Amino acid sequence: MPRKARLDAPGTLHHVIVRGIERRNIVNDDTDRKDFVRRLGELVVDTDTDIYAWALMRNHAHILLRSSAFGLAGFMRRLLTGYAVRFNRRHKRYGHLFQNRYKSIICDEDAYFKELVRYIHLNPLRAKLVKNLSELDRYRWCGHSVLMGRVKYQWQSRDNVLKWFGSKEGTAKRSYRNYVQKGIQDGRRPELVGGGLIRSLGGWSQVKALRRSGERELSDERILGSGKFVERMIKEAKANIKYQLPVKQQHQKIDAFIRKVCKKEKVTIEELTSGSRRKEVSIVRAQVAIALVKNHGVALAEVARRVGVSTSAISKIIHRTHK
Repeated sequence: MPRKARLDAPGTLHHVIVRGIERRNIVNDDTDRKDFVRRLGELVVDTDTDIYAWALMRNHAHILLRSSAFGLAGFMRRLLTGYAVRFNRRHKRYGHLFQNRYKSIICDEDAYFKELVRYIHLNPLRAKLVKNLSELDRYRWCGHSVLMGRVKYQWQSRDNVLKWFGSKEGTAKRSYRNYVQKGIQDGRRPELVGGGLIRSLGGWSQVKALRRSGERELSDERILGSGKFVERMIKEAKANIKYQLPVKQQHQKIDAFIRKVCKKEKVTIEELTSGSRRKEVSIVRAQVAIALVKNHGVALAEVARRVGVSTSAISKIIHRTHK
């Protein structure tokens, strides 16, 4: 069965899960961790995206975010592409670093926000990356330490999370920490890493009870929430699609950008797309590639088609900008 398209609209709350390909590490040391977190922070500022909770593990990462007008797809493409290029270069490896399709679940904020913040921030403790909650309070690679005030990442939406636990910072921090501590005994929460009817209702027994009553509940594997919430999210996502540029217009926009750069630098489109290695052409090609990938979130393969070289050539161009 083909996978459904992602749902998104500005202001949508997503639980995003990114995994290493074949369960391999996505970070090997603190240098990798610093690079991932730095890129995440810069991108949050550039795209006006809100990050409420996050945890960077050895072979995967969790992020609870609210998408902006920039969109989830563009945000994740820029984050993962830039990081993977740097990681591969640093560790002298080739090929994919992440699973081809990251997981994103739209979540009902009223019902699941606090639970998701707690679940995501307890990941390092469940994985024994820290020994106890006190160590988690100071752990740099998870948003919990930011909420506790032990680590400073200005880009994390700290105040917006603490407001769920109290009107004053001190009271909110204590209430939040107590809430997290109570969640340790719950262990793994598989119902919080996906959507669909079973997870949204809290288990198979609730689904069977619903069926016995003759009631029906709209569900979607991409959404964690009630039937009414599912219905509303699908409507909003469809409405958002109406305001997105059709593929043809997106391509026209890319072409217009390329023409503008070529005209300014006095290089013809024919030269750019011919694969010419003339210095002036190579400089323009690099300028176009970097702008399309980093600023517009265009996929490497699409950029390669537009400028007449291979995807690996574009990857090398992007590589050089991350030295």
